[in-house]
Parts: sequence; structure tokens; C-alpha cells
Amino acid sequence: MKANRTLDVVSLRSDERCDGCERTSRRRFLGQVSSGALAAAIAAELTLSDAAALPVTESAGRQTHPDERTYPLPAADGATIDRDAQIILVRYQNRIFAFGLACPHENTALRWRQQDLRFQCPRHESKYQPDGTFISGRATRNMDRFAVRRTGDSIVVDLNQWFRSDQQAPQWNAAVVQL
Repeated sequence: MKANRTLDVVSLRSDERCDGCERTSRRRFLGQVSSGALAAAIAAELTLSDAAALPVTESAGRQTHPDERTYPLPAADGATIDRDAQIILVRYQNRIFAFGLACPHENTALRWRQQDLRFQCPRHESKYQPDGTFISGRATRNMDRFAVRRTGDSIVVDLNQWFRSDQQAPQWNAAVVQL
């Protein structure tokens, strides 16, 4: 039987509080964990134990324009965390998505739960499918998506086009690259 494993990605804001909740600030988290240690923790915690696994890696995209980040086209299903840009790039079932790193409910960094193949907010346990669709919890909408496009062997994320599923459903649904 597999042990429950989670991955803390990054806390985004320390100025928001919830009664009865405790959070680690981004500054504190980054001060405690070097990027090399984080990458080692990711590699140790998230392995390809079965065909349905969605491996998670950490990588920074290239800033190719003041409002864009470019990433290599993922070769297989998985998630890439870019903590500098606060983006999660996901390839899942021949589609690519770019999400904001924060849960839309309270702006807390999401965790990847390998054993459940989903994202989860550690603060109030909102759950999301790999495509960002809300499953359950205190959040009221899907994960926020960035506009994405394919350019050759790269994925370009437009940092100025951020879509909320509850307010911009057509744009949110279109924010995907089909492979």
C-alpha cells in the first residue's frame, strides 16, 4: 500500500489569514528550502510508479517577451512548476494547460497529490483534476488558467491573459493547446 504523499509547491501570500488556519509564507518556505533541495524532494516523492503517474518537476521558463514565458513542449504527461512566474504547466491527456500556482479560494499554493492524481489546497482541501477542474472543497471555481499557444516545439504562456472559469468560461475553456 502506498503512503500518502504531498508536495508543497510555494506559499504565495503571507498577508491573508483564515481563522484557525496556519500557513507558511512564501518567504519562509523559500528561505527553508533551496531550489536544489526542492528538486530533490520532488524527485524522491514523485516517481513514475505506474502508467497513470503524473510526474512533477521544477523548471523556470524563458522570458521571451515582457508578458510571456516560453517552455519546451512537454514530451509526456506531467506538471512543471515555475515558482518564479508562479505558473504550473501541465500536459495531461494530449492537452497542455497553464495555471496560476494559487488556489482560487484563498490564494494558497496548491499541492500535487500523486496518490490521488490531483491538485489539492492544503488550507481548506479544495481538490482539482489535472486539467484544473474543481472537484470538491471550499473553492467555488476551477483553477485559474493562463492563455497558452504552441510555437514550434515550445509552449508560450501569456502572463497578461489570466482567466477565471466563473467569469470568463469561454476563454477559460479555450486556454488549452491540443496536441
